[in-house]
Amino acid sequence: PADTPDAAQARARTAPAPVTDVAKLCVCDLLVAQCDVNCCCDPDCSADDFSLFTTCSVPVVTGDSQLCSQKAAVYSLDVEANPPERIFELTDQVNPSIFCIHATNYKQALYLKSPEIPTPENFDRLLDKFGGATFSAEPDSWNLDTDAQNPPDANETYRYEYGVPVQTEDAFLRLPSPVVSSWCSDANPAAFLVNQATKCIRSVSVEKCDSIQALSMLFYINSSILAVPKSSQMVNITVQSIVVQSLNGMRTLLNSSDVLRLPMILDGLCINAVLGVNYHITHTDTGEIIEAAAAFVLGAISKEALSVEQSFEISFTQENTQPVPLSGNPGYVVGLPVRAGFRPRGYPFPAGFLSNKHGQLTILQSTSTQDCLAAQGARAPVLFGYNMISGCKLRITAAMKCQPLAQTLLDVLKGQSFPEYVASFGNSQAQDVLDWVPITQLHISEQMISNTLQSSCQIPVSLGIEVKWTKYGSLVNPQARIVNVTATITTTTLKQLPSGRERIIPVTSSVVFTDISSPAEPSYKAWPTINIKLPFDFFYPFV
Repeated sequence: PADTPDAAQARARTAPAPVTDVAKLCVCDLLVAQCDVNCCCDPDCSADDFSLFTTCSVPVVTGDSQLCSQKAAVYSLDVEANPPERIFELTDQVNPSIFCIHATNYKQALYLKSPEIPTPENFDRLLDKFGGATFSAEPDSWNLDTDAQNPPDANETYRYEYGVPVQTEDAFLRLPSPVVSSWCSDANPAAFLVNQATKCIRSVSVEKCDSIQALSMLFYINSSILAVPKSSQMVNITVQSIVVQSLNGMRTLLNSSDVLRLPMILDGLCINAVLGVNYHITHTDTGEIIEAAAAFVLGAISKEALSVEQSFEISFTQENTQPVPLSGNPGYVVGLPVRAGFRPRGYPFPAGFLSNKHGQLTILQSTSTQDCLAAQGARAPVLFGYNMISGCKLRITAAMKCQPLAQTLLDVLKGQSFPEYVASFGNSQAQDVLDWVPITQLHISEQMISNTLQSSCQIPVSLGIEVKWTKYGSLVNPQARIVNVTATITTTTLKQLPSGRERIIPVTSSVVFTDISSPAEPSYKAWPTINIKLPFDFFYPFV
């Protein structure tokens, strides 16, 4: 029977029961039974873990974005609370599009398809498809008939988006990587804006090295990249540089990279074999690839070798921008520079101008002459985890004025633009306000005992930087995080010298790293402490 108008309207106003509980979804929960850093929906995280978070990596969790109405789990941090707390809200989210799904009534689409059970009839076919070391669920050919499946009138977004495979004229840009084992698989596509670095093992035979495609430079540059997906505009991959590696590991950069060096057999060796490829892709802010370059490492393979290790890397840079080097991901790596910057007026976060072109915290660099005036402008980066000390000597005469001398020494110690903030993590971004630690600057004055304060001035003689850091995150893989930085300027009182007299004053800079991590405490008290003395032969015959 036909529905009455009132019944139809009532059914339309009533939203269907949600199929997925978004409060239990968590796409950033990667570690099993462990708290993931900045994952506010991780059920393994406690209130103590949330108090250490700097941001929520996934602030909103929803189900199917095509539904007309659905629940949304919203996560945020209350940084003003002491300690900071996580805030969870379950809200109703309405899809503004007029083309949306009111109810998911196709039940077969809500479940995974049952796998095909091997039988004597289909065993050979399944073995051919899944019996290898690697297999792909993608279609057999990536060169799809785009005209048939995507007519010209289709509303396509002709640009690359994050994570989309970089397409070439025949398939996609290959970035070989280990999948199931350590052996190389060429079925791994390079994803747009995803910087990757892989290493894998390739089976080789010196007698057939000139016929193994993966050892040839042409295998990695012979296919042009599509400037945007499903277009006819091509971007050729140019050879940026070629480095030749000998059998003992010595590398030599070739002056010319115009000539292709193909693998060949010479004196029982396979020479010009590809050992490493480094792709560098330049793109526009609209997602169009405009340039592609590849840097190769070629080497020799001895006839005794049955396999060779290859390394592959790809990086993306937007045009007219300079890439910002990272010092860890996420925590700092020992030996990499401490990233720093300062907040220009009008900016809500540390951005724009940095302490130098690399955005690093620096100190005075010692020179062979030990002359402070000659060392002005020479800076050395502060490397995480390395305690450092440097200095110079200043020759003071009676003709020197106090104020210019003090300002010159301050510039020698702090540099032209001393930063105001230090990145707490090695990969902190400028827009993440809570990931930047302000530098506390202190001034200490020490007086020369043998001199009076009459006709004297204060000059800075040392800069001491103390960096306090802690182990952050999982105990299995803790990450180094900077929590406090203090820069202390020490000044001394200098009396006016008599005419013709000179004095030499040492000026020093130092950096000290202090680990303030609390020792891990067990979550149980199952083992009591027993204060007894064991016999001397209790563990005999073991030591």
